[in-house]
Amino acid sequence: MTPLVLDTAAIKRATTPELVLATVRTALIAHAHGRTTVPPPIHLQFPDTDGDCHIKAGWVTDTPDFTVKIATGFYRNPTAGLPTNHGLVCVVSARTGQIRAILDDQGLLTAWRTAAAGALATHAMAQADAATLAVFGTGEQARLQIEWLARLRPIDTVLVHGRSQDKTRSLCEEFNDRGYHVQPASADEAAAASMIITTTPATTAILHAGHVRAGAHVTGIGTDMPHKNELPPALFARAALIATDDHQQCLDHGDFGHAVRAGSTSDTSDTPVGLLLERPIERPDGAITVADLTGVGALDAALASAVLRELAP
Repeated sequence: MTPLVLDTAAIKRATTPELVLATVRTALIAHAHGRTTVPPPIHLQFPDTDGDCHIKAGWVTDTPDFTVKIATGFYRNPTAGLPTNHGLVCVVSARTGQIRAILDDQGLLTAWRTAAAGALATHAMAQADAATLAVFGTGEQARLQIEWLARLRPIDTVLVHGRSQDKTRSLCEEFNDRGYHVQPASADEAAAASMIITTTPATTAILHAGHVRAGAHVTGIGTDMPHKNELPPALFARAALIATDDHQQCLDHGDFGHAVRAGSTSDTSDTPVGLLLERPIERPDGAITVADLTGVGALDAALASAVLRELAP
């Protein structure tokens, strides 16, 4: 059996944000209820080239396929005119073990499932009337988080904080040209927004816990390896509700784990984010909520299978 090879163009034609959001939501809920198999991810680091690689596998119980995914991030690539992220997804039959397809998505499905998870968690956990979004970072994921959260709720203002003034300005101009209200912001200004999403490969905390205002929600999506860190432990100490996409992963290499090791919260203080997507959240007006998302292999499996169904029914 020769596996089907699908390129990025075909994947883009067959995949809509609505499909991704619905698939990721269902997979997060399944994972929260223990209806998935997700082994620990494999991490490779390449310090000389400022790169890393993640190998993740996953299966949603009783579905026909599982996946093995390679996702890379080489953060100096833009200076050479290359994209930061790359990768592919191998879809394998859970009934015969045969490789059904290779999705040569160049990291696109990883970006989309990350964007969907971040947008879904932020929408579910933020106050119903929250309309100011701050994004830390200026890369692809920052762009996607703005776009996809705007599909779920109205956003009045977007604040962008990035290390590069040029990239920050460029991202703001792009979205302002598309009818959004987006402006650069300092780290302190961004941390005071009603919704905050961090999308960086930072290795030290990028915002001050004391600058996050009462009633705000914060989603961190960049801490996906043990050496990375976006959110300060003190923020978890202030949080009335902490959500994780995978308890053990977030303990091992998420911001939640950094906070636990710092003594800022306990290792049992988190709630699976999938449970919070099932029902409305009761939150006091002044409560701070935090979501730590490290990326779950079952989401890759669910999304790759959904895309394959669209392309090879």
